Amino acid sequence: MILPPVLFAGLAGMFYVGMQRDNPGELRSVFIGREAPALPVTGLPEIPVLKNADLRTGKVTVVNFWATWCPPCRAEHPVLMKMAASGVRVGGVNMMDDDAKAVAYLAELGNPFIGVATDPKGRNRVEWGVTAPPETFIIAGDGTVLFRFLGPLIGTDYETRFVPELEKALAGQE
Repeated sequence: MILPPVLFAGLAGMFYVGMQRDNPGELRSVFIGREAPALPVTGLPEIPVLKNADLRTGKVTVVNFWATWCPPCRAEHPVLMKMAASGVRVGGVNMMDDDAKAVAYLAELGNPFIGVATDPKGRNRVEWGVTAPPETFIIAGDGTVLFRFLGPLIGTDYETRFVPELEKALAGQE
């Protein structure tokens, strides 16, 4: 008799606490403030491989998980190209994809990446906590994860959440 009201109160309390977060729709990454997980060691033919050492150069690096079969990845690609053209270090992890298709994709749209690691079976994405492409991480020069962004780098969500975090990270490296 007392169990249903107690369960209801506990559930209501959980919902209330969850709604008090800054962005209740955002999935928080357990890696924020921690060392970035290891990158896959495989890469694409004729393209430099993104390595763990590339995340520890003293410079901020943006790591983007992408795939050729992902329409939002294609939509955000021009933003990645602009980022790279402006001097931001952008690394890529091509996930669950065919190497030949990925190379053709970058040949067609341009290659913004300082290196690309490949995760053909999607095992490494689990280590990073990636649910689906595109997902993008801002990594400090010492390899610490500063920020995680789910979805394509376009629109107001990108402009109001990702851009300020990137600017803050880049200002901190100077």
